[in-house]
Amino acid sequence: MSKTPYKTDYYQWIKETVNQLQDRNFNAVDWDNLIAELESMGKSERRAVLSLLTSLLEHLLKLSYWQAEKEYSGNHWAAEIVNFRAQIQQRLEDSPSLKAELEAMYAKAYPVAIKSVSKLFSLPKDAHISLEQALDEDWFVVDEAGES
Repeated sequence: MSKTPYKTDYYQWIKETVNQLQDRNFNAVDWDNLIAELESMGKSERRAVLSLLTSLLEHLLKLSYWQAEKEYSGNHWAAEIVNFRAQIQQRLEDSPSLKAELEAMYAKAYPVAIKSVSKLFSLPKDAHISLEQALDEDWFVVDEAGES
């Protein structure tokens, strides 16, 4: 395999690879690194949705169950919820095949969110937020007065 700037000048490698593909100069393409980069991009998209879903669930749990802090932080949490939902929706619109993985991501994200907020306050044993509720922009909306 010919030497490429993949490890020494990543940006240059990208420019060269794009030019090679556009020129249909397939023999010059650094296929091994290109394939690795594409695989990494897919994993990155999945990790981003998982991270956003975890943060969304944490904020929903706080807003739903942390009454002592709700008066002070409730509006901030509500704003973050709107933001996380919008970012998840945008990523799902850009990559609709990720929708099929949402249940599996939720199964990973929910226990992490429970563990995280449990370090802040005691959750009731029956505390639960479903994936459908988490993604429903009309569920648990706080109005301007801070009431849910």
